[in-house]
This record gives sequence, C-alpha cells and structure tokens, in this order.
Amino acid sequence: MAHKVGIYTRISRDDEGDALGVARQRQDCERLADLRSWQAVKVYEDNDVSAFKRNVVRDEFELMLKDLRAGLIDGIVAYDLDRLARQPRDLERLIEIYDDRPRLEFATVTNDVNIGKPDGRTMARIMVAFANKSSHDASRRIKRKHLELAQQGKDSGGPAPYGWRKDDRTKVDPVASQAIRDAQREVLAGVRIGTIRTRWQEQGLGNPREGTKRMAHHHVEQILTNPRLVGYRTYHGEVLHGEDGQPVMGEWDPINTLEEWEAVCAALAERKRQQPGKSLARRYLLSGIARCGLCKTKIRGQNNRRWTPESKAARFTYQCSVVNGGCGKVGRVGEPVDRLIAQLVLEEQRNRASVTAVPTEQRWPRESELDEVNAEIAQLVEAERTKQITVTTLLQLLPAKERAREALKLERARFYKDRKQAEAKGDTANLTADEFFSLPIERQQEIVLHSLSAVLIHPAGRGKRKFDPALIEPVWR
Repeated sequence: MAHKVGIYTRISRDDEGDALGVARQRQDCERLADLRSWQAVKVYEDNDVSAFKRNVVRDEFELMLKDLRAGLIDGIVAYDLDRLARQPRDLERLIEIYDDRPRLEFATVTNDVNIGKPDGRTMARIMVAFANKSSHDASRRIKRKHLELAQQGKDSGGPAPYGWRKDDRTKVDPVASQAIRDAQREVLAGVRIGTIRTRWQEQGLGNPREGTKRMAHHHVEQILTNPRLVGYRTYHGEVLHGEDGQPVMGEWDPINTLEEWEAVCAALAERKRQQPGKSLARRYLLSGIARCGLCKTKIRGQNNRRWTPESKAARFTYQCSVVNGGCGKVGRVGEPVDRLIAQLVLEEQRNRASVTAVPTEQRWPRESELDEVNAEIAQLVEAERTKQITVTTLLQLLPAKERAREALKLERARFYKDRKQAEAKGDTANLTADEFFSLPIERQQEIVLHSLSAVLIHPAGRGKRKFDPALIEPVWR
C-alpha cells in the first residue's frame, strides 16, 4: 500500500500575489512523490509567509505537524529543507515527531537529507543553522539599507500611505488629503475618532485593509497623527532626527503644517489622559447636560422602542431615571427640547459674534527660544565631532538642553492645540438649525456647552400636554 504523504510549499514574499512560486514547488514535489511511489494526499501551502520571523505563525505548517503527529499522513515532501524551517526550534519540533514515529517518510527535491535517519538529522540541523544565519545576515543588511534611506529622507517603498497617490507616493491625493484635514478639524472640535471612522467607512475613505469589514479605531488615529503629514521621516515608528538634532524631512509633499499636526496630536493625547478607556459616544444632544427640574439629577436620552417612521410616537425622550439616582418623576419628548435649545444657543452665539473679538496670537511667542536651544544642541554635537570637547563633556551638557527642547516643543503643541481648537469650535455664528443637526453629535454638544452649563427640565403635570418652552430652563454660562 502506497504511503500517504503531505506536500509542503512556502515562499517568503509574493509581491505579485499570483502564487507562481509555490505552484512550481508543488509540481516538483508531486513529481518526486510519484518517483518514490508515494501518494500525495494534501498540499500545505504557506504563500508569502516568513519562516524566519519569530512572531509569524505559519498556519499550514502547524496543521501539517498536527496531521503528521495524528497519523493522517505518513511523511512529508518539500522542495528544500529551508522551505520547512529557518528556525532551529521549528526543525526540532519536526524531528521530535519523527523520533516518535520512526516509519515516517521524508524527502526534498534539492538534496538527499532524511530527518528520519540520525545522520540526516545532524545534517539537517547544520543546514538550518546556516539558513538561519543567512536570514540574520540578510535581515541586518535590509535594516541597514532602510536606515540609510530614512536618513536621506527617502521612501522605503510599499503601499502608499493614505493621503498620497498610489501611483506616486510623493504627490498628495487631493480627495484623501482633504478627508484627513476635515477629520482633523473635527477632532479639534471634539468629535470622536469612532464617529469619523463610521463616516469614512460609509464614504469609502480611509483605505481600509483588504478583506476587513470594519476599519480599526487605531488605524484612523494613526492616519490623522502620522508624522509623514508634515514631511517627517520615521524609522520603526519614531521620528528620525539628523546629526543637527532636527527631524529628517522626507522627499514628499506634506499635507499639514507643523502647527496643525501638533495641535491634533496634542488634542488626542489630552483626550486619552483626561478620560482613559472611557467611551465618549453619545446618541442624544442633551444626554449628561439636561437635569431634572425636581431632583437636579442628570437626565439621559432614552430610545422609544415603539417608534416607527409611520407612527406618531416620540422617537426618544429625556427621562429622569430612578436607576441613575433620580426621582423618576420628570420626562419629556426629546425632539422639541433639542430644537428649542439649538435655536436659543445659535441665537446667543450670533449675538456674541457681533461683538468685536479680541485677536488671538497667531504665532507661538517662544519660537525663537526653541530655535536657539536647537542651535545650541547642534553646536554641542558638532563640537564633539570635531574634537573641541570630549564625549564626557557632551553627555554632561546635552541632557539639560534636550529637556529644555522637549519642554518647549510640548508648550508649542499646547499653544497651537488651544488656538486650533478655538478656531474649530468657534465658527458657529452663521449655522442654521438644520446645519447644526447635520453635525456629529459630539460637535453639537460642544456648541451647546460653549453657551450652556445645563438645561433644567421641569415637570409638566399629568396627561397629554402641548409642548411648553417655559418648562425648559437653559442655564447660561
């Protein structure tokens, strides 16, 4: 009876995605199995998968080991030993199975190593050790190449980041870059990343990964805070600095100014510090803003499950809840309350905008001080390089200068964050009610809270009553 064997094929990179490399391996392995009078019952294919990287799991390799251990196959045919293993630990796992089942078959197309025999195992260990060293050497050369490219401000290839054209990574994509800038302004105005992510998914923006149904939250955040937006070159996720201490600039067109980018990064960092792990999602305008007129407990919106587009029932209500510590005696249909508050707030802000505003400082006043600190750092580094001072002296003087530089950069980021946030939140004087309600709910709440500290909803008594605006009391700031 013919032995049933599995064929294992693998290639580390398949840039074209056509799987031609593993197909050629499979054909040669099938030919070898026929010559040995073995029956090839299954092909285990790991296409575009590394056997060297420790954090990569080869699903088909793991399945093959499981089937081999369970006795579902009687051996393995591979194109070459390095297709099976480039890490000694993977080879030892395979050898362990062959130790337990001495009758297992093994063959490769390119050599005559048989790990079913003691001599073959010794030779296999030597070959995998050399293959592992070869991978280490190649990895070291590739990392050095990428570092050199990064230091020169050059791109390292790969898919174009969102915001730049797919056919030319140095040129800005007008549609994607505008989506990024719009989303950044929303972030500064208080809109959640989740709201932006949902809208991008509906509009086909954000370049989601192929095969994913939902864009990841962190993916959107990375797009909006990518240092590449201001032309900074990164290496291993960090902004790369040159010998002069300045960020290395890449050879591509930027999308943001430094002020815009720093403001967005600072706003998101501040949001995480203030409310770590807390969801900022809201469904109703006055949730957390409205309060019961009797017990003064915060009131939240509640969806009416009986509501349908054809019914006359209320879509949602604001209800004082006993569960949340309230008296449970006050409730009101939500939509008329929202409309009233929106009209009052927009009118108040239009009146306020008619008063001449005090002009805000456009540039950070300590920019020259930061330039001086950067120049001093560059001078110290150059002095050490030209042997004017020792390394010991440099390391004594440099940390204080670096701390001063980072403190100034943080202050600059806060300055531009506050100014950009004020710009993003302040442009409400000409909004109509319909335009107001078309904004994201977080933006609506920001506008309301700019004018109001709370809204008191007073009881209306029993029975059906006509909406009475007098029972809705805005508490102005």
